[in-house]
Amino acid sequence: QVQLVESGGGLVQAGDSLRLSCVASGRTFSNYAMAWFRQAPGKERELLAAITGSGGNKYYIDSVKGRFIISRDNAKSTVALQMNSLKSEDTAVYYCAAAPTIAKVMDVLTASSWGQGTQVTVSS
Repeated sequence: QVQLVESGGGLVQAGDSLRLSCVASGRTFSNYAMAWFRQAPGKERELLAAITGSGGNKYYIDSVKGRFIISRDNAKSTVALQMNSLKSEDTAVYYCAAAPTIAKVMDVLTASSWGQGTQVTVSS
């Protein structure tokens, strides 16, 4: 499995931007599809965006499409989530995940590696 460490969370105001980063180690990074999830208090963990190993294909849920951008740098073994126009409802713990295929990484039950999470708090 690949080990993942997220960073970049914090407290921001509504309308601000924030960039999350996730560094991977332990395996060939380009062999893994990556995804970002979030979990708000009392809610289930939800998929936000996913990207294939090559970076050629990306997927977003409707609520973040146009506001969030997922990207990866295989040379640096990192995946990022650029979050713009943040809203109070974006407040959650954000996790990156990895799996051998994009189908598996998009499912919370089959994503094989998880980071520890980073807190994002958006004040209104």
